[in-house]
Amino acid sequence: MKAAVVKEFGAPLVIEERPDPEPGPGQVRIRLEASGLCHTDIHAAHGDWPVKPVPPFVPGHEGVGIVEKLGEGVTHLSVGERVAVPWLGSACGRCEHCLSGWETLCGSQVNTGYGCDGGYAEKMLARADFAQAVPDGVSALDAAPLTCAGVTTYKALKVAGVGPAQLVAISGVGGLGHLAVQYAKIAGATVAAIDVTDDKLELARELGADIVIDARTQDVAAELKRHGGAHAALALAVNPAAFAAVNSGLRRGGKLVMVALPAHGTLEIPIFDTVLNGTSVIGSIVGTRQDLDEVFRLHAAGRTRVVHETRPLTAVNEAVDEVLRGEVKARIVFDLGTGG
Repeated sequence: MKAAVVKEFGAPLVIEERPDPEPGPGQVRIRLEASGLCHTDIHAAHGDWPVKPVPPFVPGHEGVGIVEKLGEGVTHLSVGERVAVPWLGSACGRCEHCLSGWETLCGSQVNTGYGCDGGYAEKMLARADFAQAVPDGVSALDAAPLTCAGVTTYKALKVAGVGPAQLVAISGVGGLGHLAVQYAKIAGATVAAIDVTDDKLELARELGADIVIDARTQDVAAELKRHGGAHAALALAVNPAAFAAVNSGLRRGGKLVMVALPAHGTLEIPIFDTVLNGTSVIGSIVGTRQDLDEVFRLHAAGRTRVVHETRPLTAVNEAVDEVLRGEVKARIVFDLGTGG
């Protein structure tokens, strides 16, 4: 099988031939149809974060494909079934976080494409319990971005407690943000979409954003305050200044939900204003298996639209460069043989 491999941090990925992996107990082998390119994959390949993966490894945590072989003890999945493999590759299932519905905080979790090989390949292994069934009617190319970009923003809105008639700021309308706009609208919120490129601002309008703010020419905080201030703001742009801008645009009691992970990002929190206004700063990391199931069901019901463009896996390095240059409207998905 072909795989795109990180041999060393910061170097171009190498396309190489590898033997088909054999599933162990509790695992399945998946013949991949599609795999999304998330900015996290780029951080992994560059070794940007304090806890680093160990090269050589195969990145990718938006892999979708067909179960090809079952490991010992796997009974709830079948050969031929379409599944998705998210960032949460496995968790212990026993700690307080797992037992209370917060498996994404498990201290023993293994992350796909980071702690184990991921989806930038023709085939991959996954823990069967964390390989999510994809409903009929959801294509592999759509399911791939939903597996991370979708579930991450859906969960962030849950964490923010977003409800009808609230003003929600979506900072960064790209792979994650274009889905966040739609989930916020489903929740009944008034959506303010913020970006710095014309095509993404136009995409936000197409997807139902009520307010569109161009951070190149407008004062983000002032615009949000002009509309009463945001009840919640999702920080999705990989830029610390964008975090600070929407934090300043919260109304009293508002919540800043931090999602994007700039490599060296810090945020200065004004203590007096935070205390006086009762605002909150919260971190939100991906979503649980239940969250992903809900995301898939919403899409199967026709409630969301995934905007993506496809590339062959052999163009992985060019695709990474496109993302870093900000040239991608929403999400790149590597087409690994979907047949359309």
